[in-house]
Amino acid sequence: LGVPGKPQISGFESDVPEGGKVTLTCTSTGSKPPARLRWYRGDQELQGRPDVVESVPDDPTYNVSSELTLEVSRSDDEAVIICAVDHPSLAPGDKRSEQRLRVLYSPIVTIEPQSDLPREGEKFYLKCSGKGNPEPTSYIWEKKDGELPPLAKVDGAFLRFEMLNKSDNGGYLCNADNGIGISQGEYTLLVQDPTAIYLIRHKGTYLTHEAKGSDDAPDADTAIINAEGGHSGAEDKKEYFI
Repeated sequence: LGVPGKPQISGFESDVPEGGKVTLTCTSTGSKPPARLRWYRGDQELQGRPDVVESVPDDPTYNVSSELTLEVSRSDDEAVIICAVDHPSLAPGDKRSEQRLRVLYSPIVTIEPQSDLPREGEKFYLKCSGKGNPEPTSYIWEKKDGELPPLAKVDGAFLRFEMLNKSDNGGYLCNADNGIGISQGEYTLLVQDPTAIYLIRHKGTYLTHEAKGSDDAPDADTAIINAEGGHSGAEDKKEYFI
């Protein structure tokens, strides 16, 4: 038997844009009988082109090569492609090589609020979060129904409000650009009264309490306890979400 050498993978030179194709070539030398090459993505076997077998002059062994063409998507970013040698002289997986893919794709954009309870008169910000490869480098903020409020300042991925006002209510858009594509996120701002209602999730029901005395409470839960203890006549309203 001629024991095959460790396979070599070539063909991946640089990052590939989403939707593009990449062709990898795997080569193993010195096998007798000719080795068989197998491709995998994780545990899943992939179908490459039929192996090409070449005899070596003045040597009773064979060189074997195989090509694999993939159309890549964002889910293939950081995926590991494996070429393994299948031969009688080897245990399965004894000789294999790996190639990690890198895929460029436009960002997925979400807008994250500083809190879920934006209250009138308070400072507040929205953060534009874009997950892409590469990371976004520019952000453009807009308000759906007109100009950005005068007290709202754009700070890169952040839109900062110095003092919230009911007039700030409305839909906000963030366009994130990473050079591969531009994607948009949307957030609807609804400014609450300073004496806002807290919603507490509790075993499948929503219990609502008016946050009386919440100014001196360190957190929402304490405010609820204060409200329950200090206002025994207050009514709890249960809202069931079906």
